[in-house]
Amino acid sequence: MTFYAFIIINIITFFVYGLDKLKAVNHWWRIPEWVLLGLAAAGGSAGAYLGMLVFRHKTLKPLFRFGVPAMIIVQALVTVYVWK
Repeated sequence: MTFYAFIIINIITFFVYGLDKLKAVNHWWRIPEWVLLGLAAAGGSAGAYLGMLVFRHKTLKPLFRFGVPAMIIVQALVTVYVWK
């Protein structure tokens, strides 16, 4: 994944988490959790975590609370391994 693709997926993921929080507050149809986690797994884990903190969204769900930071660690390790 190129640097620019990494930045783009994280920006998109951040805003999707914000959009889902907006939908939750207004009782609108929500974005499925598999989409949120899929964006994080696709390289947007940093954006997902930042979105969780900024929008205070999905922070109490264990799958997100522990899963997204775990994805950050795995993605960082893979990045370091690939660059070496």
